[in-house]
Amino acid sequence: MNEITAADGSKIALPAVPEPVGRFDIGVTTSNLLYLSGQGPILEDGTLATGKVGRDVDTATAKHHARRTGMVLLAAAVQILGSADRIGRVVKLLGMVNAVPAFTQHPEVINGCSELLTEVLGQRGRHARSAVGVGSLPGNITIEIEAILEVRG
Repeated sequence: MNEITAADGSKIALPAVPEPVGRFDIGVTTSNLLYLSGQGPILEDGTLATGKVGRDVDTATAKHHARRTGMVLLAAAVQILGSADRIGRVVKLLGMVNAVPAFTQHPEVINGCSELLTEVLGQRGRHARSAVGVGSLPGNITIEIEAILEVRG
């Protein structure tokens, strides 16, 4: 397990990055951009958070799942780039919430990831974002988020 230092100097333990379950890479760099494949919420005990938001999982818990997903994205970036210092800024997030049709709090849920990125990277963590609800996600995970990062050096 790796650690990353937040903008305030505190340490955040990052989970291990799971191996891809298909024929794709966890991320691809081109020019000065890193495109990170969608990741899901790895909980503190190493399991994936599953369930339907708005039925099995409440908004606050799903927001925590989005934070945990952000930690996996940061771990993937560090694995690929060698250091979080190489992240120039977060450019864009796409957050997908496995939710019941009546659920409407997708932006609040994905804020869990957005808040983490700002906590860790300061202004470099600010980004453009989309937050959408979907009918299902692989393995019934609650959240999937993909990211585009600017790379320094």
